[in-house]
Amino acid sequence: MENSDLINQIVKKEFNLPAELLSQDAITNAYYNYDKISSIAKWIEERIHFKPRIGIICGSGLSDIAYLIADKQEIQYADIPEFPRSTVHGHKGVFAYGNLNNLPVICMQGRFHPYEGYSTALCTLPLKVLKLLGVKLVIITNAAGGLNPSLSVGDLMLIKDHFSLPLLSMQNPLVGHNDERFGPRFVPVSNIYDKKLRALMHKCGKELNLDLKEGVYGTISGPSYETVTDSLFYLKNGADCVGMSTSHEATVACYCGLKVVALSIITDKVAIEYDAEDGSDHNEIVKIAKLKAKDAEKLVSYFITQLGMDSRWLE
Repeated sequence: MENSDLINQIVKKEFNLPAELLSQDAITNAYYNYDKISSIAKWIEERIHFKPRIGIICGSGLSDIAYLIADKQEIQYADIPEFPRSTVHGHKGVFAYGNLNNLPVICMQGRFHPYEGYSTALCTLPLKVLKLLGVKLVIITNAAGGLNPSLSVGDLMLIKDHFSLPLLSMQNPLVGHNDERFGPRFVPVSNIYDKKLRALMHKCGKELNLDLKEGVYGTISGPSYETVTDSLFYLKNGADCVGMSTSHEATVACYCGLKVVALSIITDKVAIEYDAEDGSDHNEIVKIAKLKAKDAEKLVSYFITQLGMDSRWLE
């Protein structure tokens, strides 16, 4: 049977409607049901032979975080049945796993973005897989453009909330079929970014003499960067930086009952004046992220050490 025929058959059974009448997120969630995601998780579990407690998503230029893992091993996304693949420069496309500071972790060296053609539900599929693997807490990292004038290139910004027009305009990964084994139909998201974890991260930053900022992350769909008017809209509505990921990932992590902490590296200053000559450049963003990655690696490593000192963090 052709894959498109199978998808139509599954959607017809779920909704009694042809697939073309439904949103891509609804189709994705009908196809990637609990049983299918369980089979993906089982395939991975049979190869890693341990139960990770912490998941890490590496942003652009930040994949070296995975090299903090002492006994690191890898699984290629391309080898996992029915799993999406990273197509963006700087995203390796592997799960790296092992022990980091004596805690079992699994690290995504490469994430998925809606601008690659994936639905937000497919972009966030790995969070559901991580839940089934045993992960209790996720650390999400990204490279972002600074909107708030108080942010400088190279700053580390802890995310306290997000503002996402895509999520508000039905590009929501929770649209469509809901399985209570993952999470509730209607999930409260006002406290996605755990307050106690943010306080612990600030404590770690202070002890490492890092000037850790805190702010609101704004999400655009991409792949085109934001216009000046886009940027001003986000800035005036509370966003301190802007990027093309994280919000939908954090939403699904929260839905799945995972604790969430998220960190941005400010890699460029977004234009907020009309006729500004400088514009965002992906290669430059990756370059800046790599230059500042050591601070992020240091912070994440020390943060994980602190998590290991109190088992309640990973319950």
